[in-house]
Amino acid sequence: MTAPTRPSTIKASWEGLALIVGAGGIGSAIATQLAQRCPALQVLTCGRGGAPDQDLTLNVENDESLARFCEAVRQQARPLRLVFNCSGRLHGPGLQPEKRLQQVNRRQLEEQFSINAIAPLLLAKAIEPMLNRHEAFHFASLSARVGSISDNRSGGWYGYRAAKAAQNQLIRCLSIEWARRWPSATVTLFHPGTTDTALSKPFQSFVAPEQLFSPDRAATQLVDLLLEQTPAQTGRFLAWDGQEIPW
Repeated sequence: MTAPTRPSTIKASWEGLALIVGAGGIGSAIATQLAQRCPALQVLTCGRGGAPDQDLTLNVENDESLARFCEAVRQQARPLRLVFNCSGRLHGPGLQPEKRLQQVNRRQLEEQFSINAIAPLLLAKAIEPMLNRHEAFHFASLSARVGSISDNRSGGWYGYRAAKAAQNQLIRCLSIEWARRWPSATVTLFHPGTTDTALSKPFQSFVAPEQLFSPDRAATQLVDLLLEQTPAQTGRFLAWDGQEIPW
């Protein structure tokens, strides 16, 4: 009797297109991992521009940019197998995680929600017309354990926590709708662990060295998990080690 084919084997043989949105440290490392492990996939990195190895330009906070991006993807004329959203923002010019209530302001809350909650859902909306009901497809997005409401024991970081929690709810809704309309699709939220990137750099002194992952290690762990997921498991919120994170 022939042994059943493992999901990872099926996905490793996918022929089509994989889009990695957000060409930062984790995104670039995931693109490299997928290109090595899924040789039949054409892996394209997508971001705001400027990176030398970036394939497509996309500003996920701009509707016109999303429309141009989708037209560029259609011109690839290959079935879409994977969209992995690795975009996100914790801090930047004029934006810092809040330590107490009096540091909260409207502009920063709106900025956190724009990139960390609204953008992933509108990315899914933009690529949905390219899906085929009978072809396997995976939509994945980076979230964060700090977005778990029930796991929140330290408070603070109001905007970032709330935006990631909102993303979790929005993508969970997406997984339920797509399970009905696109039964071959799988939707997953991933927490990559604390990774040595620009996003975590100001806060790494609070992290034990063994708990700070290189981008390559984080990408390896995430791609391992990604290749195991099937439509029967859609809508999960998973940590880098495969453990489900409470909402």
